[in-house]
Amino acid sequence: MAALVYAAAGAAMLAAALLPRLLGKAPVSMPMVFLAVGAVAFALIDSLPDPDPIKHASATQHLTELCVIISLMGAGLALNRPVGWRRWATTWRLLAITMPLSMLAVGLLGWAVLGLGAAAAALLGAALAPTDPVLATEVQVAEPADDKDQDDDETRFALTSEAGLNDGLAFPFTYLAIALTTTAPGWVLEWVAVDVAWRLGVGVVFGLAIGWLLGKMFFSVRSEKIRLAEHAEGFVALAAVFLTYGLTELVEGYGFVAVFVCACTVRAAERSHGYHRILHQYIEQTERMLTVLIIFLLGGSVATGLLAGVRWQEVLVAAAVLLVVRPLAGLVGLIGARTGPRERMVVAFFGVRGVGSLFYLTYAVSSGHFTQPEALWRIVAMVVIGSIIVHGITASPSMHVLDRIRARDAT
Repeated sequence: MAALVYAAAGAAMLAAALLPRLLGKAPVSMPMVFLAVGAVAFALIDSLPDPDPIKHASATQHLTELCVIISLMGAGLALNRPVGWRRWATTWRLLAITMPLSMLAVGLLGWAVLGLGAAAAALLGAALAPTDPVLATEVQVAEPADDKDQDDDETRFALTSEAGLNDGLAFPFTYLAIALTTTAPGWVLEWVAVDVAWRLGVGVVFGLAIGWLLGKMFFSVRSEKIRLAEHAEGFVALAAVFLTYGLTELVEGYGFVAVFVCACTVRAAERSHGYHRILHQYIEQTERMLTVLIIFLLGGSVATGLLAGVRWQEVLVAAAVLLVVRPLAGLVGLIGARTGPRERMVVAFFGVRGVGSLFYLTYAVSSGHFTQPEALWRIVAMVVIGSIIVHGITASPSMHVLDRIRARDAT
């Protein structure tokens, strides 16, 4: 059994390195392949361990948590555009308009169509709120540019920056859903003061402070022995992730927010330095291995009964989240934006759902007292699987067409 696991792990890692290059612009993504492989493997091989995320909630929570925080560091390092109110205008629209509209619509669907209670409906909206920096590589910024004057195209920038921030911004609403399962007096005031104001504030402040210190250590300190950018140590990116996340969580701040803010701050310290590319490549490779494992296990959990007992109403809601709620909320949020009509349609459609949704659901179900957790898992799993398939098929062709039109208009 151990030999089989080692052989399978080696084959999976090799495939994770080769598939992005072999697939190219084909309408097939790496997550699609590993989702199918996981389903087939667990359906045919009885000796594989149980992949049920409900039974193994703790392992699921920590594995998805690790994958998300690593991907957030990669997203922040990849962004070439400095943070600014006008420069990030599309991002602010997606966060301030599209995200709340999506949560409200999903919660109403859960209540009206599925008959969920207030807490479960709120959790469904919160868990499906964040777009994913893990599964959306085809529609996001690829890597840091060494030229400080090089900017990201608006579509990739918007989807990357949105995913980097809304993973953390979904946490207050997850805590709101958890609070609705209790009858503790004064919970509204506590939620506003602690779960919104304190945790968000700490996340931003710690991300800025740690990012500033790391930036100094990487690029500015006088001693070359300490100036890590001179030594091209890529694994230091993981040190930045764990240090930022751990310290922020110790004081009950939002570590997701802190990690992304830290990455943006480190990038701003010396924007055109080639060390950012080294850090990003190490993060990307680590993220890819974790993604392979999570999607493989997700496919296996589907093959072994995660979707057992699914109702047509749940299928309808899952499809509506991907094909109606996000596109419409995205278009509403981008009304009056500087993006062109084609870019608005792509940004609105590619609200990829993935590992972040799995984390939030696991975290909340383990922390609160929700009715129908199996139904919540079925819906979220269907949305994530649907996103992997639908967005996986359409991402590369859509971006190829958009890039070709952009190049033509530039000539």
